[in-house]
Amino acid sequence: MKIRTLIVDDEPFARQKVRSILEKARDIEIIGECENGEDAMALIRDLQPDLVFMDMIMPEKTGLEVLQAIGGDDPPYVVFITAHNDFAIEAFEAQASDYLLKPFDAERFQKALQKARRHIHLKQNVNLYDQLQHLLNTSATPATYLERLMIKSGDDIIFVKTDEIDWIEAAGNYVNLHLGKRSYLYRDTMNHLQTRLDPARFVRIHRSKIVNVERISRLQSWSHGEYVIIMKDKTELFLTRTYRDNLLGMFDRPAV
Repeated sequence: MKIRTLIVDDEPFARQKVRSILEKARDIEIIGECENGEDAMALIRDLQPDLVFMDMIMPEKTGLEVLQAIGGDDPPYVVFITAHNDFAIEAFEAQASDYLLKPFDAERFQKALQKARRHIHLKQNVNLYDQLQHLLNTSATPATYLERLMIKSGDDIIFVKTDEIDWIEAAGNYVNLHLGKRSYLYRDTMNHLQTRLDPARFVRIHRSKIVNVERISRLQSWSHGEYVIIMKDKTELFLTRTYRDNLLGMFDRPAV
């Protein structure tokens, strides 16, 4: 996915210098350029660029005024270009992402561009994750309960079928999903996740644990009506009396 980039500077030579460097980058798409603050605001709103290289001092509106005016929940990454070092503090106070001090060389420009790439790619990954999660939650084939989860692990997105989960335990603001020798952190609470799982398959056995009944091998009597659950992979989980009937009530069983 190319980084859609806008160039804003009132000096034609300065715009050409920025353009000549950007045109050598295969991941950059220059979608426009302009020479004043008013046009910059209009193009940013209409074209919604990912990245903007913008002069600090321009006719009609300064770069700072443009940045403050566009606002929004998803502003572009802005690299200010200025001949005055004193403007650096103002630029960062206005939430600029970076700045280049004129006259800049190609090496300094590339550092700013690389920083922009990292930020934009991270944002795009987060947006893609949110879009995929929404797609899963609004699938054209509705399911009463969750059939799969999407888990962000570093830069990767991992898809997990719920019927592959052996058991789940609470982990602060997350839950830990256990699938054999693998485990993944998923951002959700135990109480909320339990409402989204099929109760014919997943049952609460402890305040902080949920088990997939298909993964249970046997129960061992412990004491005072409590049990140890032996999973098929030999994991042992404790079934408390408080939650005992949640599990035992799912099966035909001899009198206890």
